[in-house]
Amino acid sequence: MIDLERQDDVFILTMNDGENRWNTTFVRELDAALDEVIASDGPAALVSVSANEKFFSNGLDLEWISARGEHRGGDRKVFGDEFMKCAAKLITLPVPTVAAVNGHAFGAGFTFAMCHDVRFMREDRGFMCANEAELGMSIPIPEIALFHHKIPSPAFHETMVLAKRWSGPDASDAGFVEAAVPNELVREAAIDRAASLAHLGANRPVMTWHKEQLYGEDSAINLPHGAAHLLRNLDEYSERH
Repeated sequence: MIDLERQDDVFILTMNDGENRWNTTFVRELDAALDEVIASDGPAALVSVSANEKFFSNGLDLEWISARGEHRGGDRKVFGDEFMKCAAKLITLPVPTVAAVNGHAFGAGFTFAMCHDVRFMREDRGFMCANEAELGMSIPIPEIALFHHKIPSPAFHETMVLAKRWSGPDASDAGFVEAAVPNELVREAAIDRAASLAHLGANRPVMTWHKEQLYGEDSAINLPHGAAHLLRNLDEYSERH
């Protein structure tokens, strides 16, 4: 389901399970790969890509959800909790992360792509979409918070409420994809970008600090006071540094 290799300072995580739909087994394999990246030291960055050029990740494994009895997808009861915790691990990974979205990314696949620091998409085919509204499902609150931080307005509204399908060029214009490039260049563009950022991964505590202040408990951008108050009262916040 998940392959992890290292090319100089860049870890390349390749999803190779067909449409790369999400179930508990898939989450656990991906989580283990992230742990391997975390256990490394020195300059590093991570690129996530699909072996399937049609689907980056096509969302929740609905066949697994509806199946009866044992299934290779694993325990259904723990999926929600384990998926969310794996997503949180990726959001705060102590190295830069780049998603090479070389096919459709829907639902949980969209969330996975948005957990990365940087995204590239193919320019010719493939959409990114939080399609829960089309399926009659509610987007979980933690994912809404993630999208709010990652997607500029009004694209955030279009994503959440209108289930907009974002092409590579449209997502790039909206500002939450760094670039839309020809399909044959998506993987290499992501690797090149990751390599340019890998030096930031050498200082894991600083990378972790910055990501936690954005996305962790009592995140700096969600504090009740504005920047002027914080600057006037630095002693109240110095222990956070």
